Amino acid sequence: MTLLFKNAQIIDPEAGTVTQGDVMVRDGTIVEPATTADTVIDCDGKYLAPGLIDIGVKVAEPGERHKESYKSAGAASAAGGVTTMVTRPDTTPPIDTPEALEFIRRRAAEAAPINVLHMAALTKARAGLEMTEIGFLMDAGAVAFSDGDHVIQNTKILSRALTYAKSLGALCILHPQEPILSHGAAVTSGKFATLRGLPAVSPMAERMGLDRDIAMIEMTGARVHFDQITTDRALPALERAKRNGLDVTAGTSIHHLTLNEFDVADYRSFFKIKPPLRSEDDRIATINAVATGLIDIISSMHTPQDEESKRLPFEEAAAGAVALETLLPAALRLYHGGYMDLPTLFRAMTLNPAKRLGLASGRISVGAPADLIVFDADTPFVLDRKDLKSKSKNTPFDGQRMQGKVLKTFVAGQEVFSA
Repeated sequence: MTLLFKNAQIIDPEAGTVTQGDVMVRDGTIVEPATTADTVIDCDGKYLAPGLIDIGVKVAEPGERHKESYKSAGAASAAGGVTTMVTRPDTTPPIDTPEALEFIRRRAAEAAPINVLHMAALTKARAGLEMTEIGFLMDAGAVAFSDGDHVIQNTKILSRALTYAKSLGALCILHPQEPILSHGAAVTSGKFATLRGLPAVSPMAERMGLDRDIAMIEMTGARVHFDQITTDRALPALERAKRNGLDVTAGTSIHHLTLNEFDVADYRSFFKIKPPLRSEDDRIATINAVATGLIDIISSMHTPQDEESKRLPFEEAAAGAVALETLLPAALRLYHGGYMDLPTLFRAMTLNPAKRLGLASGRISVGAPADLIVFDADTPFVLDRKDLKSKSKNTPFDGQRMQGKVLKTFVAGQEVFSA
């Protein structure tokens, strides 16, 4: 079967270009363009881009299906233009055995219309006391290892885990925070936090955690991705680590790029995320780091929470926000605001995560999988959280004016969503 996308504005994050043209797909793979095809899709001048690759999605199976299932997360991903999601192991119970990993792999294959890859826990029960069977978990299909936001405090345990992961070529994903300082914090420290009377953490906690982890990487030689760099003070340490040739990459969340500490002004718990929202100076510094490539990847850090855990006093409310469907329109705020062009933006959401995970997707080139999205970057709309396909509706963007909508999503050349 052949599929031809005509009259498209093609975003190529690999070449850094946006060009008018056509893209041909045969049997799920991008091929050289031809003049005829079994199916022709007229993009009518809209953008055609690689599907988003989202590292760090929480799907609440097993244990909390009422918050998010693979069926609902898969539908939300397709509607948001996410063609590959990489799920976190911070479930109940955690994904720390080959049997647990096999269960969620089967569930994802049955229920989700998109590509689903899985992380496994780096230590058993994410407790930071004993490392998991990394080799067996890799054999079972784990693409990376992480304890999520549970920072391993015992440096001897962490060094052993990183050394073992290095010997197997495994990718570890670490959360750069000093765990004692950040424990119980709801906001970032400063005048605003003091006026609101909320427990706060200094931005230095991220820098301190990052410095320690970089030293561990230098000692072990492990492959590491930092899941969320959100402060200006952490950026020099990250730049030095890369300049010194360490095998490190870094990501940040879409919420830290588009929101700041003042958004929690009325104690709105939908704006409570982890790490907490930062100052405007930190937000701009993080955006600039993405634009220059110092921060490699933008992720949704999709974390579904039910109404009961969010409708609480801010200090007690659960942290996290859903973002699979809002990732692209929120990211387009950076484009419309003039912070970066579309190829740079899509490099951080498609090409770079594909490179870090060793995937052939994330690009529009001959031989690549036809994981593609057609979207209109200019369509304005007001987000109503009740319209989201996720089971949980805890989005900070509820009621906000947004711009940009996914029109069609394709996985291996098969249409999985149409607006």
